[in-house]
Amino acid sequence: MSGMAEARTRRAKHTQVDWERAARLALESRALDELEETRLLPERQILYQFSARGHELAQVLLGQQLTDPHDAVGVYYRSRPLLLALGTPLEDLASGPLARTGAFSGGRDIGVVFNRPGDGGASVLPACGGVGAQYTPSAGWAQALRYRHEVLGDPSYARSIAVAHGGDASTATNGFWSALNIATTLRLPLLFYIEDNGFGISVPAQLQTPGGNIAANLRAFGGLALLEGDGTEPDAAAALIGEAVARVRSERAPVLLRLTMPRLSGHSGQDTQTYKTPAQVQDEQARDPLARLRSYLVPGLCTEARWQQLRRAAEAAVGTAVQGALARSQPDPATLTEHVFGSRQPQQQGGLLPEGVHWPAPAETAARAGPRINMLTAIRRTLDVELAREPRLLVFGEDVGPKGGVHGATLGLQAKYGVARVFDTSLSEEGIIGRAVGMALAGLLPVAEIQFRKYADPAAEQLNDCGTLRWRTANRFAAPLVVRMPGGFFKCGDPWHSQTNEVAWVHGTGWRVAVPSNAADAAGLLRAAVRGNDPVIFFEHRAMLDGAWARRPYPGDDYLLPFGRAHLVRAGSEVSVITWGAMVERCEQAAVHSQIDAEVLDLRTLSPWDQEAVVRSVQKTRRCLIVHEDTLTGGFGAEIAATLGRDCFFSLDAPIERLTMPDIPSPHSPVLLEAAVPSVARISAALRALASV
Repeated sequence: MSGMAEARTRRAKHTQVDWERAARLALESRALDELEETRLLPERQILYQFSARGHELAQVLLGQQLTDPHDAVGVYYRSRPLLLALGTPLEDLASGPLARTGAFSGGRDIGVVFNRPGDGGASVLPACGGVGAQYTPSAGWAQALRYRHEVLGDPSYARSIAVAHGGDASTATNGFWSALNIATTLRLPLLFYIEDNGFGISVPAQLQTPGGNIAANLRAFGGLALLEGDGTEPDAAAALIGEAVARVRSERAPVLLRLTMPRLSGHSGQDTQTYKTPAQVQDEQARDPLARLRSYLVPGLCTEARWQQLRRAAEAAVGTAVQGALARSQPDPATLTEHVFGSRQPQQQGGLLPEGVHWPAPAETAARAGPRINMLTAIRRTLDVELAREPRLLVFGEDVGPKGGVHGATLGLQAKYGVARVFDTSLSEEGIIGRAVGMALAGLLPVAEIQFRKYADPAAEQLNDCGTLRWRTANRFAAPLVVRMPGGFFKCGDPWHSQTNEVAWVHGTGWRVAVPSNAADAAGLLRAAVRGNDPVIFFEHRAMLDGAWARRPYPGDDYLLPFGRAHLVRAGSEVSVITWGAMVERCEQAAVHSQIDAEVLDLRTLSPWDQEAVVRSVQKTRRCLIVHEDTLTGGFGAEIAATLGRDCFFSLDAPIERLTMPDIPSPHSPVLLEAAVPSVARISAALRALASV
């Protein structure tokens, strides 16, 4: 038995550690950081550099523990040693900051915003630049592990875990606390792995959490096991990491592990650390984990000569990797707009498509017979049908369980499909969306509800990160999911429940956006959203959920309405009216009331939107009125007008007009609301004025 093997048996009581591999990887990480800091950054061959110096040892020890093929870790910008330990090629790790092809994002994102599809090993969930954004997707992955084991009956998930890897400052974020609530209330197999280096850029830990110790502040937190220690002491760190991982695997419950360690470089390559005193810098240097690892191994477990051999080999490997990375091609500008949405080339991981799930053939012709049902019933029935067909589909949000949703769209679904598939969440929109992202990355199909459009604001970071996920990983990952989002006026309005602002998600890269105006369209578009391969905002207008005009016969259990296909509500020759959502009803009524031969087009979806149908209509009528409930400035009507100004300039006999809400929040008083929202009378007047030009 070699000296290294004896060391594993004799000294690492709580875990199996390959100390020679740990030393090699830590030395490689250190050598790469030092080469970047001393050469590549000053030469401006890399533009952003985030060093992991001081964090290497504990991360490579953690990486040795993540051996289950369904393990996953949500990481942050200082996680490169962990990726090295998980088997990521050194040349790929060097290529990221150099913005070369073939690594993480191929130059689309900062080189330390890591990702790694599982492919038989642990997955590295796509990192985000936002601090704390990794926590709730990690919780979603952990919930997916339990679902796939307990509900889908797959025994290979019985000991898989998720890890949320973050620094001490990230424990002050909404994402951390939301994930902590999720993991502890549901007893999820999630390890919170916190590296405490005492600083969030320049802000000391005492200003991030009372006393500067998150573990001490969580002693009374129910359902959470706490471990902490020194991440620079090899044997102690190995034992703590091994114990933490083993407890999550065996107990299927969350553990928080806090390890202290120094940050031996600035926050980033531009940070000179002038906020640290000389004594603080000296103390950090004295706690260098590589120096302590050397003292731990030499002379008892390996010779000084062997250590030096490992160091030289690491430096040589890094030099070769950097040369290989520099030889890689620069990103091709011709590919810049690829992978915003799904295409015939499926993503490597995330959603149902990479796992070979196929839906039955859809019907694109709606059934016309049968009783008229309201939009609410159409949504509920569509969810019911799709839940029955696909066991990996889950529906969740605040109050969607026994109550059936505050609008009633999920009434009875939990009783039929169980609490594992239709369930309530805590009051955290960040948690709802972040968890949905993690589930989608793990191969489930989440349909999440945000009760009202305005309530989505706390989830904006997760929503935006989800939309860009496919593009910034160059199609390595995607998170197809559906977010149902009611909004708009009803009997009255107010700034909190009646907002539309659907244009925000049209502007959000990577999101498809549906705004149905009636029950049949709602069923067809929701089915298209569920069966698609992209994230979808499904906007449910409150006034149409039970509105008489919006009632239609149920179009059938296989009816699917493709996105980007406008509906000709009313043919006409004098003015084209372009609208969507609740305004469709009013525009149709105004066309009759005004006695103008108006053509009314219901866009139905805004991302994509049917430009061809709109242009064709305006070229025929030579006049256009755009009507929407959102505010005027920056509303989606401006995008339509700009397109028509380009494509229909020589066809127009009058200026393009827009009729919208004023640039104000939705008012509560019905009197004020009627004055704010485009009414039938105001639309009629606008049509007559435009037709007379």
